[in-house]
Amino acid sequence: MRFLITGGAGFVGSNMADRLLRDGHEVVVYDNFTTGMRRFLASAMENERFRLAEGDILDRPALTRAMAGCDFVFHFAANADIRNNLDHPDFVFEQNARGTFQVLEAMRAAGVRRIAFSSTGSVYGEPEVFPTPETCPFPVQTSLYAASKAYGEGMITSYCGGYGFTGYIFRFVSLLGERYPHGHVFDFVKRLKENPASLQILGDGHQRKSYLYIGDCLDAILTVIGQDDPGVHIYNLGTDEYCEVRDSASWIAARMGLQPEFTFTGGKRGWVGDSPFIYLDTAKIRSTGWKPRLTIRQAVERTVDYLTENPWLLEARK
Repeated sequence: MRFLITGGAGFVGSNMADRLLRDGHEVVVYDNFTTGMRRFLASAMENERFRLAEGDILDRPALTRAMAGCDFVFHFAANADIRNNLDHPDFVFEQNARGTFQVLEAMRAAGVRRIAFSSTGSVYGEPEVFPTPETCPFPVQTSLYAASKAYGEGMITSYCGGYGFTGYIFRFVSLLGERYPHGHVFDFVKRLKENPASLQILGDGHQRKSYLYIGDCLDAILTVIGQDDPGVHIYNLGTDEYCEVRDSASWIAARMGLQPEFTFTGGKRGWVGDSPFIYLDTAKIRSTGWKPRLTIRQAVERTVDYLTENPWLLEARK
């Protein structure tokens, strides 16, 4: 098959590109390199079944040309700066909401009818049911990032109903692993390298979060899309455990051989819109036979190892 990956030079997209190429597929990566890293594509660029199309998802004609002859679209391009999204709401809307619309319209023009979309467990807001199933009603959104992803989900389901698309919507917990470019593990490693004696943690450190290793995430996605069923398919992707942020901080410090003093900014949330408890019900994806290989702690430690071995990435993200 020939796959197009929007945001293919990013964390999830570049890992997916390498996986698909190893499986013998053709891959077109479409990225504007606003946040994507060319170094993430170094291996893919050596493969004759790979093509890079540099462009913005808001440029529908260019995106449509890049999709020519493709069988399937992975739509991973997004502004994922969740913590600071209130500082640039226009950018969140353009890249995440309007960008998804442009992807769908480009697909319609290019005759591509199958799409997988990276959504987020944050669309559930602050639910009352844990672990939270796919059938949980959506709350009033308090995160611009989650609201933009909910918009994308709505557009995809509408195109599936109106134009006969097949859509796979994956609501991720936070992902960890090789090429991890932002988030709390990245921030903690970077700050501990700058000051090994002390680490400030946003909130009270008791925020409970679930995480998933990138390799396990890709396994789950490829398991589902291989079934090729028509219609809309929504899956939570995560582990059957969670940890507190202060636990994760302790694992990171220990992996780095450090014993810093932790300080806390206070409150139940790290920032406006931060859900203090994210824990998804993954029974649906597990019914396919998939299960994660790594625990949360193992995923955290593998991420720390990658960042330690690749200091260029820490320097690239100022």
